[in-house]
Amino acid sequence: MDPKDADASRFAGEALSRGEPTGWFEPLYAAASGGSAVVPWDLEAPHGLLPGWGRDVDGSGRSALVVGCGYGRDAEYLASLGFRTTAFDISETAIRDARARHAGSTVDYVTADLLDPPAAWIGGFDLVMESITVQSMPLSLRAEATERVSAMVAPGGELLVISGIRAEGDEVDGPPWPLTRSEIDAFATGGLQPKRIEQEPLPANPDVRSWLATFTR
Repeated sequence: MDPKDADASRFAGEALSRGEPTGWFEPLYAAASGGSAVVPWDLEAPHGLLPGWGRDVDGSGRSALVVGCGYGRDAEYLASLGFRTTAFDISETAIRDARARHAGSTVDYVTADLLDPPAAWIGGFDLVMESITVQSMPLSLRAEATERVSAMVAPGGELLVISGIRAEGDEVDGPPWPLTRSEIDAFATGGLQPKRIEQEPLPANPDVRSWLATFTR
């Protein structure tokens, strides 16, 4: 295990043992805020595949939603492309710290639960970005989480999914539990159609690949 993943694994294990599969995010962020833990996805830049996707994208006049935004790096990137961006996380501490890190940002940071999102968000966004959030949830929640992500894409809108890769049938001790091809395909629901599904090398580490998939409604 990568040492930076140790805290996430510890908090996730404790939450899972209590029957709270999403109950580890707030304790992890709270501990990190107090300096006693590390959030492994706390990076200084947006996800490495995001700038390539966004190279020719103009978000002017369009709305975007970032799922499980954490400290907001991806959300700030989408806002820089002109999107009117909403970003949410289940952790109140993550949202508080994201607002503090990006003081004066145009991003609307909101505390919300992917499995129980505000009704107004259903079909409400021209772009929905899901990056490594669904893979942080146990397989027992995979189908529900996937359906919730897809449901928030507006007619004519787009879904962008970035995830680690897992071979079909492979069992992994998570988190994370990366996505198989069939789990990526499952985002094509409720009228969403796949546009691009590729395994892309990470610019900072070309030996590591991630899913980059887009769907349109």
